[in-house]
Amino acid sequence: MSLKIILIMLALSGVGGIALGYVLRVLIGLAQRGSVELDTKQKLLHAKEQAAKILADAQFRVAVVETERLIPIEEREEKVTAREERLATREEFIDSRQRDLDEKEAEVRAREQEATRLKNEAENLSVRRSKELANVAHLSADKAREELFSEIERTHEEAILLRLQKLAANGRERLEEKARDILTTVIHRLGNAVNAEVMSLSVTIPSEEMKGKIIGKEGRNIKAFERATGVDVLIDDVPDRITLSSFDPLRRAIAKIALEKLIADGRIQPAKIEEVVEKTRAEVSDLTKQKGEEAAYEAGVVGLDPKLIALLGRLHFRTSFGQNILQHSVEMAHIAGMLAVELGADPAIARAGALLHDIGKAVDHEVQGTHVEIGRRILEKFGVDTRVIRAMQAHHDEYPYETPESVIVQVADAISGGRPGARRDTVDRYLERLGDLERLAATFEGVEKVYAIAAGREIRVFVNPGKVSDIAMHKLARDIAMRVQDELKYPGEIKVNIIRENRVVEFAR
Repeated sequence: MSLKIILIMLALSGVGGIALGYVLRVLIGLAQRGSVELDTKQKLLHAKEQAAKILADAQFRVAVVETERLIPIEEREEKVTAREERLATREEFIDSRQRDLDEKEAEVRAREQEATRLKNEAENLSVRRSKELANVAHLSADKAREELFSEIERTHEEAILLRLQKLAANGRERLEEKARDILTTVIHRLGNAVNAEVMSLSVTIPSEEMKGKIIGKEGRNIKAFERATGVDVLIDDVPDRITLSSFDPLRRAIAKIALEKLIADGRIQPAKIEEVVEKTRAEVSDLTKQKGEEAAYEAGVVGLDPKLIALLGRLHFRTSFGQNILQHSVEMAHIAGMLAVELGADPAIARAGALLHDIGKAVDHEVQGTHVEIGRRILEKFGVDTRVIRAMQAHHDEYPYETPESVIVQVADAISGGRPGARRDTVDRYLERLGDLERLAATFEGVEKVYAIAAGREIRVFVNPGKVSDIAMHKLARDIAMRVQDELKYPGEIKVNIIRENRVVEFAR
């Protein structure tokens, strides 16, 4: 009996254990499902928060982009408003000038009518007097006229001479006054500002860390940059800026653009510097073509060869006595066109001759001869109208004035270059001295590149290592120094620095 009870108890215990295990399993499953749901809700809440942040950031960027887009529009509107005000002022001046001319014209016409009337009266009196003399003296009209003129000459010879001298003087005064009036009108119609040419450009650097990258370890980056561009880099003059100094405006422009690209990229090392400088040179070449097209369009000169326009654009990087040559040429074209209209010459020929008068300066450091002679050869090569060539070749009195347009171009050159503040003689002499230094050093065999830096107190000469040995470097430096000393005039002393660099390049494939 007790065994049956024990077996029943064991059976009941097994059933109870199974029931308890099932209940526990159900409870554990519910707990796990609740944890999964809670985790899912948390992830969903986190995703919503991230989406809200991304949306807010996108809205902020849209606002920034919209603000940046509106700023140039506001600037253009301000420029347009200022230009309209200047045009209105010029129109008022022209209207006032036209009223004065109308009044003077009316006055001149009145005087001409009065003079005609007096002339007719004088002729009538002369005819009546001749008839009376003929009747009294029994002479013919021709004989009486001769007698009358002879008598007048004998009696009033001195008065006639004085009158003729006075008329000649008055004629010269009227011509000079008319010439002054024409030149004054032209100068007032063209009121361009004069931009002073500087010898350095500055580039803003974002941090001291970037300044360290630009300098490089032991200064190797800055040395590579100076070697590639030919400019003098000044680091510590201004805390947040780097100054690029060179007498050649083209080198300064290339160096500034290249340095800005390197700063934006952040990867600054010698190989990258050389790559960026070469790309920048190609971009500046495109810029010269664009500048030439803009100048030709502004001056109203059409039909020029694209290669000639590219040469014209190179003048944007040249100066004459501190005056930008391309701006000077465009200004001359406007002045020459207005003078030609006033004087009855051909305005198109005058504008073209003025625009191209200094085209020889685009390559005068590469070709022998004066810039006038070089310019004539360039224009002849590109088939420019011979009238334009005759107009431009006489602006420095090297050729005779063959046409009215040649005189107009010379006068326009004097007006544009002679305005107060337009040119600075000392700057041009300084640039000439630096150019002479480079040209002299470049004449030696084995020299690849020459850069005048440090305001002309040092020249860096890069030589071909295959043509100039280490021993020959010393002789080359001494020879260059002796020629500079014998042939050039300069203050102080000039350091001749010869650089010979060997490079070995191999590719792993």
